[in-house]
This record gives sequence, C-alpha cells and structure tokens, in this order.
Amino acid sequence: MIDWLTTIMNDFGYAGIILLIAVENIFPPIPSEVILTFGGFMTTTSELTIPGVVISATGGSVLGAVVLYYIGVQLSVKRLEKIIDRWGHILRVTKEDIKKADKWFDKYGPWTVFFCRFIPLIRSLISIPAGMSKMNVLLFLVLTTVGTLIWNIVLVYLGAAVGNSWEEIVGYMDIYSNIVYGLIIIGVIVLIVLYIRKRKSYNN
Repeated sequence: MIDWLTTIMNDFGYAGIILLIAVENIFPPIPSEVILTFGGFMTTTSELTIPGVVISATGGSVLGAVVLYYIGVQLSVKRLEKIIDRWGHILRVTKEDIKKADKWFDKYGPWTVFFCRFIPLIRSLISIPAGMSKMNVLLFLVLTTVGTLIWNIVLVYLGAAVGNSWEEIVGYMDIYSNIVYGLIIIGVIVLIVLYIRKRKSYNN
C-alpha cells in the first residue's frame, strides 16, 4: 500500500492527494489517517509542502462530503417514510421516529457535523443525514471545511514531525478509533435499551 501511495503522490502530487481523500470520504479504501500522516512525511522527502498537502486534503474531503450530502438530499425524509410504510413493522421503526430524528438533526445538526469531523468513519457518513435534513448548504460547507481543516492540519504536521516514524501515528490513531467505536457501540446499546423500555411502558 505504501508503494501505491508513494506512486500516486509522486506522479500526481496535490491532485493525487485530492483524489485519494475524496475517494476515501465516499468509499473508504484506506483511512484518511494513513493518507494524511504519509502526506506529512512526504513533505520531508519531496517537493510537497505542508500547506499544500493540508489544502489539497481539505479540498478532497469537502468534495467527498458534498457528494454524500447530495446523496442524502436524494434520500430525503419522505423517501424514508415510504420505506417505513413498507418495512417499518419489521424494522420496528415508525414514521414518528424518523420525524423525531429529523427534528433532532435540525436542532443539533450544525454541531454534529462539526464534531463528527474528528471521528473516524462517521466523519464521512455524517454528510448523508445533513443532506437528508436539507441543512443549509453554506453552513454545511463552512462547518465541514473548518472541522476537516483542523483534523488535516494536526495529522499532516504530525506526519512531517515524526518523519520515517509516521506509521507510529497511524498506530495511535487506530487505538483512538477503537476507543471511539467502543463508546459509540455502548451509546447505541443504551439508546436501544431506553427506546425499548419507553415502547413497553407506552404499550402498558
């Protein structure tokens, strides 16, 4: 994989970084942590610069986020409700659940989009519910760009700072990701339990 990344970045430079990050956002073949830290390392061995890598990576991230946002727009809450009409009895989800989730995102969506940019995997997927809720495009772009820029700056600078040891940063990011995923799973389980208890008390 390293040889592949080296070839793309050497042959296509910043355009290669934009492409890699954009594809990673839409369909993650390799984690952005690898691309960013390796890109930082490449600034010490090639003509690539830290600002150039950061700007290119941010551009690619925003491009991928916009694609997912408009996929979310096409899904829309109304289309989800049609799916619920057909499969809701199996999924144990009602139209009211969808409406509540949509209202929640309307209220807390901006903060969610920003902070989710620091959570692996979810940082890309959060663009879909943003599109579904018809979040203001300009606000979405601003929050996505700012959050992504912070993430990219940190990882690119770390990659440049540690040089040949850039893979150690990726190792630490894997630990960070696993902790975050564990917390998310626990949170989902708690929400499911609370939801089931609420439904039971309602039915009684």
